[in-house]
Amino acid sequence: MAVTMADITKLRKMTGAGMMDCKNALNEAEGDFDKAMEIIRKKGQAVAAKRSDREASEGCVLAESNGDFAAIVALKCETDFVAKNEEFIALTKQILDAAIANKPASIEELNALTIGDSTIAQLVIDKIGSTGEKMEVGYYEFISAPSTVAYIHPGNKLATIVGFNLPEVDAQVAKDVAMQAAAMNPVALNKEAVPAEVAQKEFDIAREKAREEGKPEEMLDKIAQGRMNKFYQESTLLEQAFIKDGKVSVANYLKAANKDLTATGFKRVTLNVD
Repeated sequence: MAVTMADITKLRKMTGAGMMDCKNALNEAEGDFDKAMEIIRKKGQAVAAKRSDREASEGCVLAESNGDFAAIVALKCETDFVAKNEEFIALTKQILDAAIANKPASIEELNALTIGDSTIAQLVIDKIGSTGEKMEVGYYEFISAPSTVAYIHPGNKLATIVGFNLPEVDAQVAKDVAMQAAAMNPVALNKEAVPAEVAQKEFDIAREKAREEGKPEEMLDKIAQGRMNKFYQESTLLEQAFIKDGKVSVANYLKAANKDLTATGFKRVTLNVD
């Protein structure tokens, strides 16, 4: 049977595959849509297997907040050309919407969610078949808190989410803290949240630097500890100087908005951005 443009368009909407891929699949399937979809999916699986050893370092990073839950999703690909494609960005948004609606606990659970008749993992494979590039859900981060905020840096390569201890937070204040996390790349929320191995490494570096400067051996620990305080001020979100007013810390900026307000956690995801 003859394949019409309407058939091709319908299959394209169903699969996200390219026009020629849809035409060829329909011709091979003799107009059977189920068989055509299977052909396209097998092509995607074949391309995925072929590209499995390639590096997917580009992609699209999106974030969203919905009351007490916020999430970040990064869909990775090989080239910036594909990353900027409207359909690729739309697929990333679909995956993020599914995360917000279902609140999966892991990236594995996210990939197993269904959108329409397909799992997210299958949708990504289908998209691989239409672009010929390796793709994967590279990052999935989420926060649950009384209130949350999300920030996407222009270009869709960097996003942050922040949780707060109060159910109502001024929108600008919340956005300011999310932008702080994006711009200043803190290693942890506060001093207590810095991983032990990171703190120990920084302490050892500070101690060795003091020794190289010729400081007395018995003073090395004390000097190193003083330098650790500076590290915490520069590298933890709540202790960092607020980017809009370097005279106050982020913690004090929050308290100025509401004496009981603080951040309870944050996540930051970036692709090819410092």
